Amino acid sequence: MEKTLRISSKPDNLHIVESIVDELSVNCGIDHDVYGNLMIAALEATNNAITHGNKLDVNKYVELYFSVDAEKILVTVKDEGTGFDYNSIPDPTAPENIENMSGRGVFLMTQLSDKIEFEDNGRFVRMTFYLIKQ
Repeated sequence: MEKTLRISSKPDNLHIVESIVDELSVNCGIDHDVYGNLMIAALEATNNAITHGNKLDVNKYVELYFSVDAEKILVTVKDEGTGFDYNSIPDPTAPENIENMSGRGVFLMTQLSDKIEFEDNGRFVRMTFYLIKQ
């Protein structure tokens, strides 16, 4: 099953992503644990694209692609921003960052997905969630 989505950069559009993940979960019989990881990571990636990538510019779009097969779920999120250096994000678990209100999105995405890849200077992220643990 595949789903493609293009949304404007408004945080209110996060509910559309929630609906897609819910639909995939029901139609594909996704395990509860995988569902939770998928939901949080997809929302974090989309929120980052809207807020940090596209800087809340409603004239810019976030494109999402979901693909489910018997073994895995692939989620890609692409924004129209200038990108970022995903290798230099401060560790949110470091004592000096514990009280920061932001900076946890990429950390969560990395922890919750089974595989994560950034391309196009960070404007494109692909997350893999295995349905059968490797």
